[in-house]
Parts: sequence; structure tokens; C-alpha cells
Amino acid sequence: MKSFGKRTLTEAALPPVAERPRPEVAVEEKAGFGNPLLREKVLKQIDPAVAANLSTEILEREVEAIVHEIANQERIEISGHEQFLLAKEIANDMTGYGPLQILLRDDDVNDIMVNGPTSIYVERRGRLERADIAFRDNAHIMSIAQKIAARVGRRIDESSPMVDARLPDGSRVNVVFPPLAIDSPCVSIRKFPKRRLDLSGLVANGSMTQSVARLLEIAARCRLNILISGGTGSGKTTLLNAISQFIDHRDRIITIEDAAELQLQQPHVVRLETRPANLEGVGQINQRDLVRNALRMRPDRIILGEVRGEEAFDMLQAMNTGHDGSISTVHANTTRDAITRIENMLQMGHANLPLRAIRSQIVSAIDIIIQQERMRDGQRRVLQITEICGLEGEVVTTNDIAAFQFDRETHEGRLTGKYVSSGNVPAFIDRLAYFGFDRAWADAVRTL
Repeated sequence: MKSFGKRTLTEAALPPVAERPRPEVAVEEKAGFGNPLLREKVLKQIDPAVAANLSTEILEREVEAIVHEIANQERIEISGHEQFLLAKEIANDMTGYGPLQILLRDDDVNDIMVNGPTSIYVERRGRLERADIAFRDNAHIMSIAQKIAARVGRRIDESSPMVDARLPDGSRVNVVFPPLAIDSPCVSIRKFPKRRLDLSGLVANGSMTQSVARLLEIAARCRLNILISGGTGSGKTTLLNAISQFIDHRDRIITIEDAAELQLQQPHVVRLETRPANLEGVGQINQRDLVRNALRMRPDRIILGEVRGEEAFDMLQAMNTGHDGSISTVHANTTRDAITRIENMLQMGHANLPLRAIRSQIVSAIDIIIQQERMRDGQRRVLQITEICGLEGEVVTTNDIAAFQFDRETHEGRLTGKYVSSGNVPAFIDRLAYFGFDRAWADAVRTL
């Protein structure tokens, strides 16, 4: 255990830290104050093993006292404000995620993108802006990224320069190291919302109307197979979580993800997560392996966080073999594009399968596709709810149950519009009647 003077850095034996006025720091306050020599001398006085057992608040105060004493002993000119910031930065490095800690605590921040030591951007309310924080250098970014990966049993280095991980709160993290990232290690964080949005919350923030929310609720309650389509950051996972609230609590649900981030509230949920290969290049478990295994676990519903490859075939097979009410997401620009992407994924793993057979699988497995988009005003909206009707020759026929039509842009830059419907009776009307929701569905479509 390291100590200085009469002070010892252990929580049990710590004397109370002197209560000195502590400066208020804005969220955007830039880190990195203090000179490297002082930082090095402070770090020599701290045992990382002891610091790891202290709360962040106690560690900050103890480190601040160390900074203050060493600065006085060495006659280093540093203001009280800079001492406080240096102590906060060191404590965040040791127990948190360095400069990122400030952004992770900011509830207005949805995404964090680290492009370099001084190039950090965030998304607030659907718009990107530069964050006023900084890392010391590339090595500092690497250190924080490796800490994130290690906490979920993953590794990131030059031999394995890409990783998907998650933070303890469920936030999703992607890291790319050199030599793949040419200028600097890159870190992308999709924050886990502290307040879980349900469909009523999505209605309140303008993502959909009450009638559209009612359609999605009925779809979940009637065990329709749902595919949620959209671009990166469009809100697919948030929408999936909101829809999942209407899954019967008696159902056994298996979730499959690359990095676990779904927030299902049902009592009978089994969460599965993929595993990368080890140092010898073996031991990888991908989504297709997990989907196949999930079929042996007696699921009522399978929820695949994102379908992106050969596992699409197994997912459709599951939907076609008694696992109604399954949900997945896919990256696509429109509901029609989503169908094409699923076709391409099936052809990747089954090149000899005739195109008509592939499309027959899609038609019999998927009931509706929901298109989600982040529009240019920053608002995430449900743009389409499309039913897959059947096959006419070689063509998959669809029906737009609800489609958002842009009307105008307000003076505040907000896009407005309305939902319209084809008015056609859905092909799954018998299922709606079976569950007693046929009239409720017709009422919701009529009031779009």
C-alpha cells in the first residue's frame, strides 16, 4: 500500500478529507489540466488495488488532497480549480472511463464518438455537436478502450483491432484500433437510456401517433412476426424494447445479440450473447450458432437483436415452425429494401436455393415490417408499417398499413406530416379475429 506523509489511501482507515470549497464544473469543462510531472508524482502515491475499492467520490477527494500536498511540496504553480480537475480526471481514469465519464453522466447525450484525442463528438436531441473534452493522447484512448473490453471478457489490441462490448449499464460500445483506424483509436458508444421509453413515451416525443402505437401494440399481442428496419441510430432497438412490453408474461423468450442491450421486462427471459474467437482463433460462437441452439431451449418467442448474415435462414425457419411473435431488426432504407436484404442474406448461406423458395420463406415467416428513420430534423419516426401479403409470380406483394407523408417544415425546423393507409384488409385478419383485436385494428387504421 502506498502512502505519503501521514495519509494512507485506504477507505477503512481514511481520516476525513478537509472540507475545502470545491469549484463547480460544467459538464462541458475540458479535462487534461495539470502538468505531466505533477500527474506522475501523484500516481506514484496511489496503489491501484486500493483505489479500486474506493468509491469515486472518496477517491476524488483523496487524490485532490494528494495533488494539493505535492504541489505545495514541489512548489508547482497550479490553481485550486486545476487541482480539482486533475484529481477528478485521475479518479475517472482509475475507477471510470476517463474523460468519457462526464458524457456518460449527461442524460442529454445519446451517442458518443471518439475520433481522436481532441476530436470527440456527441449526439444531443438527434443532432451531432463537438464535445469540449479531450484525451491526453492515443495511448490514453487505448487504455480506456481496453478497460471497457476487459470488463466483459473481450480483448482489443493490434492483433485483434475490433471489438463490440458493453458498459455495466448496458450501453453499446464499438472500438477500432490501429492499424485499421489510421489516425487514432476510434470509440463509438450508444448510450443505454436511463428512462426506458414505452410506446406512450414514443408518442409523446413525436416518434408516432397514438393510432400507430395502437397498431404496434395489437401486432405484439396477436403474436405477429415483426421485422424492424432502419438505418444506424434510427431507434430500432428502442422501438423493439417498447413493442416487447406487450409480450405475454407467460411466454419463454430467448434473446440473441452480439452485445446484449435489450431491456425486456418479462420474468421468463434467457439472454444469449455471441463470443469472439480466442487468441488461437478458435472458440467463436456467432449468432447463427445461438439461433440454432435457441430452438432446442423450448422458446415461445425468439428475439434476434439484429439479423445481418446467414442466421437469417434459421430465424425464418424458427418463425415458420411455431415460434410466432418473434421480432428482429435489420439495416435497410425502406421496407422493400428490408425484404431484398433478407433475400441477399439467405443467398449468402444457401446459394443453391431458388429465389422463389427464398421469397416463399420470407412471405410465410414475416407478417409486418416497421420502417424507422432519423429524419433531418433529428426526430426519430416510424415511417412505414408494411404488411407482407404474398407472392404474385416471383414478386413479393406488400400493403402499406400506415405510411408517413411529409407535409411541411415549421419555423423551428420541425418536420410535420400525417399517416395514410391503403385501407386494405390485412392478410392476417383471421389472426386478429382469433385474438379478439380485429375491430380494434380497424378502428386504429381508420383514425390514422
